[in-house]
Amino acid sequence: MLIETLKTLFNRDLNQLKTEINSYQNESDIWKTQKGIANSAGNLCLHLVGNLNTYIGAEFGKTGYIRNRPLEFSLKDIPRAELLTKIEETIVVVDNALNTISEEELKKEYPLLVFENKTSTEFMLVHLTTHLAYHLGQINYHRRLLKS
Repeated sequence: MLIETLKTLFNRDLNQLKTEINSYQNESDIWKTQKGIANSAGNLCLHLVGNLNTYIGAEFGKTGYIRNRPLEFSLKDIPRAELLTKIEETIVVVDNALNTISEEELKKEYPLLVFENKTSTEFMLVHLTTHLAYHLGQINYHRRLLKS
């Protein structure tokens, strides 16, 4: 049951991420930062894609994805269409990977040490949904600030 809930939430929020990226009237604004805001929407988008492909896709989907986290924050001016393709691909990867996880596996220890202490797979997956929602909210706010 939790797996279906997670699939619904990831799908909803990744589709909303596409909507947010598409909602920037000026494509170059995706890469702008403001005083006191360190990350652009584009970099947050890359970060979310990297995060989910690492902790879900590579770990459970066995995709072979290799993360370069510093690039998530240093790359600039990637075309909107490419960001949207990356999000689409991530939607498929996450959905396929979540299909491989059993309810019993959720209770087991997550295979990677991500935080200070080990966690369950269930905890890690719920954390990833909140991480996505957190940055999605930042992107929405960023877009609206630039629009005003």
